[in-house]
Amino acid sequence: MASNDKAQAAFDNFVQLWTTGTTPGRRAPVLRRPDEVGLEYEDVTFPSMDGVPLEGWFIPADSDKLIIHNHFLPGNRYGYPGHLPEFGGLGGFEVSFLPEYKALHDAGYNVLAYDIRNHGLSGQGNGGVAGIGLLEYRDVIGSLRYATSRPDTKKMKKVLLSVCLGADSTAVAWSKHPDEFSEIQAMVMLQPVSGKYIVEEFVKAIGMPDGYEKFDKAVHERTGFHLAEQSPLEHVKAVTVPTLVAQVHDDTMTRPEDVQSIFDALPVKEKELHWIQGTERRFDGYNFFGLHPEIPINWFDKHLK
Repeated sequence: MASNDKAQAAFDNFVQLWTTGTTPGRRAPVLRRPDEVGLEYEDVTFPSMDGVPLEGWFIPADSDKLIIHNHFLPGNRYGYPGHLPEFGGLGGFEVSFLPEYKALHDAGYNVLAYDIRNHGLSGQGNGGVAGIGLLEYRDVIGSLRYATSRPDTKKMKKVLLSVCLGADSTAVAWSKHPDEFSEIQAMVMLQPVSGKYIVEEFVKAIGMPDGYEKFDKAVHERTGFHLAEQSPLEHVKAVTVPTLVAQVHDDTMTRPEDVQSIFDALPVKEKELHWIQGTERRFDGYNFFGLHPEIPINWFDKHLK
């Protein structure tokens, strides 16, 4: 295949990923379950704010503390099967949240993890369109409402661990419906992202000088959104709780100034930016808390009342 053809194929694949959350045209499977790391769990289902059925796990612990986990695109509550050939274009290795869930559970946290719409086993919403938070925020609201409706979790102290798409969705939800977050005491945002930086770096890498404009046009034609809208930057200004932000500093898929600007926009006094060093691979960041669970655990322990 000629280099121009390869660049166009990569471009087309990434547009599909960006607008549907599928790779390549298929959702990533929920490949593993919590019992593989010795955790008891309950399969749960609950509606999004707009009624899309969401599938998840509730992992109980003997405590009054609850973490709600919001995953990244194109993964799901389990992680991402990048070690399988069909899904190997992103990193080429597996992301698994199970070690992270195990550590959080063992530290005394109940965990609610679920699949965002159009991911995993959850229902399709908006015709399968991905909004990079502009649609998926409704699922975050649904998870909050579910946590306050269960007899065993409604009085628990609640915190959020929101990853990439999940982080963007959380920020949008907070700015649109701040009253829904009245019971949230702290948050960790792992690798929040703005569309502009991701796409600029992508088209540079494939050698397509006018690629950003083409990508923006393709996204707009498929979803009705422009890349400039797909950022949590303005939305995080509504956040009201202590927030830790973590990001692979040398991530080749974006630039550090994106996350720095998102962090700077957080209006809260108690905030911290943790740079993940020693890798250039964005997907290493998604495994990071499984290797270093003390970072979110210490943050949550510090700020729970």
